[in-house]
Amino acid sequence: MMGSVEEKVDIELDEETPFSGSQITNKMQPLNFESSNILLNRRFSASWVLRKVHRNSILRSIYIVLIKAKINVLLPFGPLAIMLHYLTDLHGWVFFFSLLGITPLAERLGYATEQLACYTGPTVGGLLNATFGNATEMIISMYALKNGMIRVVKQSLLGSILSNMLLVLGCAFFCGGIVHHHKVQIFNKATALVNSGLLLMAVMGILFPAVLHFTHTEVHKGKSEIALSRVSSCIMLIAYASYLFFQLKSQQKLYSSLDETNENNDEGSDEDEVPEITHWEAIAWLSILTLWISILSGYLVDAIQVINHINTCKYLS
Repeated sequence: MMGSVEEKVDIELDEETPFSGSQITNKMQPLNFESSNILLNRRFSASWVLRKVHRNSILRSIYIVLIKAKINVLLPFGPLAIMLHYLTDLHGWVFFFSLLGITPLAERLGYATEQLACYTGPTVGGLLNATFGNATEMIISMYALKNGMIRVVKQSLLGSILSNMLLVLGCAFFCGGIVHHHKVQIFNKATALVNSGLLLMAVMGILFPAVLHFTHTEVHKGKSEIALSRVSSCIMLIAYASYLFFQLKSQQKLYSSLDETNENNDEGSDEDEVPEITHWEAIAWLSILTLWISILSGYLVDAIQVINHINTCKYLS
């Protein structure tokens, strides 16, 4: 009897086990596992895409240089000026749109120079900023000289020198006094004297031949003026080479001591500027922006030449 009772209990347990709750949950587990796998795959794919976009330095660099700044809204005026040059005879609008298109490129060129200066140090960075900051004027002057527009070159260079000597320096003092009114502004006396002397030399190099021409005091008419201009240009090139040696070699210790003094005075100031792009990206953007500026400068100078020719024909007629 006991054996038959145990056999009946075992049979009943075997018959009831297929309908137990544990096996129902086991049957439901594959569905939950599949749904969780789908969610995990979606989250992984989304995070992978975000990491891919974030790590893609090219897209990030394009966004920072060409999209992030508000002045970049003027960039489409460059291609628009090129279209007007080939499709219409509205040279005045070509000049205006070329000027608008060059403006953000010059600003972005300065930004790329500043980013590169974060890797090279203040001395070399200052030289890069001074060189590439005038790249737009140099390119326009080269195109103007190529087209024989010497008066345009002289006037643009004179305006640039006077603005750097008076306007830029005055704005630097004024804005520095407003922003750092609780601090002492420190300037290197030797460097300021060298920069002022170079600017004064450039003014004299343009002024003396002009005085010689308009006062008619030259010994050989035409030849003395050209000879003085060539000698002045050679002297200015030698002076600039000496200035580079002064900045990089002679005054290197002086700049390091000045940086230490500035760090001591700026204890409560913000942290050092962190570069937003790499140095190779900065070099690439310098090349791209310089090339695009040179292209637009050609259309700008061509528009000036055509407008000048039209006005001359109207005056003669």
